Amino acid sequence: MDGTEGTVTYIVRPDPEAVTAARHFTTSMLGGWDLGGLTDDVALVVTELVTNALRHGVPTHPHFPSGPPAPLSPLASSVPGCDDAIRLRLLHGRVHQTPWLLAGILDGGQEAPRRKEPDYIAETGRGLHLVDSFTHCWGWRPMTAGKIVWALFRHP
Repeated sequence: MDGTEGTVTYIVRPDPEAVTAARHFTTSMLGGWDLGGLTDDVALVVTELVTNALRHGVPTHPHFPSGPPAPLSPLASSVPGCDDAIRLRLLHGRVHQTPWLLAGILDGGQEAPRRKEPDYIAETGRGLHLVDSFTHCWGWRPMTAGKIVWALFRHP
């Protein structure tokens, strides 16, 4: 049967352990869905996308400085205690009998994600290049309350 077989959402809070927690949540869900063959690639991409969302899609936080504060997202503030939350959503299913997984990161930022020119000395700026390398495809879309950056994976 084609269609969605599972979907989960994880609230990412802006704290120093957020990226690690999102990665652990992702690997746990993939194991439970018997998609262990995707774990390394998906965990890497989720790490990069959550890091980008924390740096660019939420109000400035001391652990994730991003310049001027972004406006609070109505999407995030609709959950009590999650005023500057980011959402990680994982969906898996089948298209023409081919297993797939979609990872989406919803944040309150309005700016489009941009790949930077490679700088081999800089410590940052490679995230979207990694996302491009480890996914079948990826993209983003503006939402009423921010944006979603998504990444599609095919089961090996």
